[in-house]
Amino acid sequence: MSADHFVIGVDYGTDSVRSVIVDARNGKELASSVFNYPRWQQGSYCNAAQNQFRQHPLDYVEGLEQTIKDCIKKAGGAPIASAIKAISVDTTGSTPVAVNEFGVPLSLVPGFENNPNAMFVLWKDHTSVKEAGEINAHAEKFDINYLQYVGGIYSSEWFWAKLLHILRADKHVKKACQSWVEHCDWIPFLLTGGKHISQMKRGRCSAGHKALWSAAFDGYPPDEFFTSLDPLLKGYTTTLLKDTYTSDQSAGTLSEEWAQKLGLSTNVIIGVGAFDAHMGAVGGQIEPYHLSKVMGTSTCDMLVVPKADLEGKLIKGICGQVDGSIIPGMIGLEAGQSAFGDTYAWFRNLLSWPLNDLLLQSSLIDEKTAAALKDELAAQIIPELSRQAALLPLEENAELAIDWLNGRRTPDANQLLKGAISGLSLGSDAPRVFRALAEATCFGAKSIVDRFNSEGVPVKGLIGIGGVAKKSPYIMQMMADVMQMPIRIHQFEHTCALGAAMFAATAAGIYPNVEEAMAAMGGGFDKEYFPDQQKAALYQLRYQQYVNLGKYIEQ
Repeated sequence: MSADHFVIGVDYGTDSVRSVIVDARNGKELASSVFNYPRWQQGSYCNAAQNQFRQHPLDYVEGLEQTIKDCIKKAGGAPIASAIKAISVDTTGSTPVAVNEFGVPLSLVPGFENNPNAMFVLWKDHTSVKEAGEINAHAEKFDINYLQYVGGIYSSEWFWAKLLHILRADKHVKKACQSWVEHCDWIPFLLTGGKHISQMKRGRCSAGHKALWSAAFDGYPPDEFFTSLDPLLKGYTTTLLKDTYTSDQSAGTLSEEWAQKLGLSTNVIIGVGAFDAHMGAVGGQIEPYHLSKVMGTSTCDMLVVPKADLEGKLIKGICGQVDGSIIPGMIGLEAGQSAFGDTYAWFRNLLSWPLNDLLLQSSLIDEKTAAALKDELAAQIIPELSRQAALLPLEENAELAIDWLNGRRTPDANQLLKGAISGLSLGSDAPRVFRALAEATCFGAKSIVDRFNSEGVPVKGLIGIGGVAKKSPYIMQMMADVMQMPIRIHQFEHTCALGAAMFAATAAGIYPNVEEAMAAMGGGFDKEYFPDQQKAALYQLRYQQYVNLGKYIEQ
């Protein structure tokens, strides 16, 4: 590769979007830029008490333009822009939206601008718990198990449950909605200037893991499956089309409109989109039978297995097994926890109540000082809790927690479940409770590994990527101790964006396949945590207590 070949990876997270420009020759980052969603930061269109979490597409569109333009400016301007060959995008999921026949999200259509039901329904929105339960009960009526490739249980975090809920909840959206589109499929459609939903290339990743697409069904389950559940779903499978595309393929080229906005050529290839954890696993240099743990607000645990090894085998209670969803040519398996970093953030916010609600009322300091003090202390809470929790002795009868604060994703999805803390006493201070919550997230991770192992898919290693993996040595050491397995931490800070860049390089033909892109652009691992063998027996005992408490709560 003699000439400069640069690619852009765009990573849409829960709170922000990040773009990176990467040298396709070696994976070196030239520039990165982050845009925090302004409407989301204000809490607009959300109601946590009702588990309603919606995001406005303008947050996504504004962030896309600003971060890419900022990256180009930081990297050197026009000379860099002229050498950019491709852009690929990853997003959270399942995060779908109602669109009209032209593929425009309804919240961008006059009359729907401030309607939460016309916005993207974020992955952690659980307003469709009832609909997910109905899908699970309905599936039992059919000779073909249409849930067999998603672990046997459909979740309220996913595509069809959310669509059905929105159609039932809002007659105006129902009337205007022509199709239902994942975030990771809409952004490439936007960038390529798509004019009609029939032109949209749906990604294999989103369709297979969240929307019941399977080659075994020759596409999606038949329309009868959905209309017999509720006539409101009639005809939606025809708008999705049965063909899906892996993310090493091109969705088209950059439209004239977006080329002018970004200062790029219309020859720039736009790759087919996928979910953040799937591209993140590639960015983190996943390998067969090694569990890639993308650890952020939630976790997504990714595993790839050669097709021949899974022939005729169905893994129960996970979030899907899909041919080509992570690495084309292999079976991608997905699991995860609905709350991981969110668990620690919840506890931090609980402890921050006086800072948020009382400090600004103080008559002792001015408002500017109070705001600065609040920010300073809030930033110190988790690091200091981690430091003090690490000093505590490991005890059999210490406080014990369950990590289902946002329901349980896997194994065996159940978003109605709640978190818990037991064994509290007057001696239960903040570091002890934090330790219990940290243990709970690690025990939840172990339950996923145990499920894979029991289903005949051995987990041979752990790869840690994402914010928690990079920033919390305390949690990562505990993870290794609980799992009794080493965990390698990938060196690249923005691993999901790097994975998107690897797929961009493949879609552009710079590399013939994703494996070669990973080998050339992956920078390896910068840290590895090894288990403390002396803690193995006690953590196994604590884990069994966690399992027993979880069973009690579930009953």
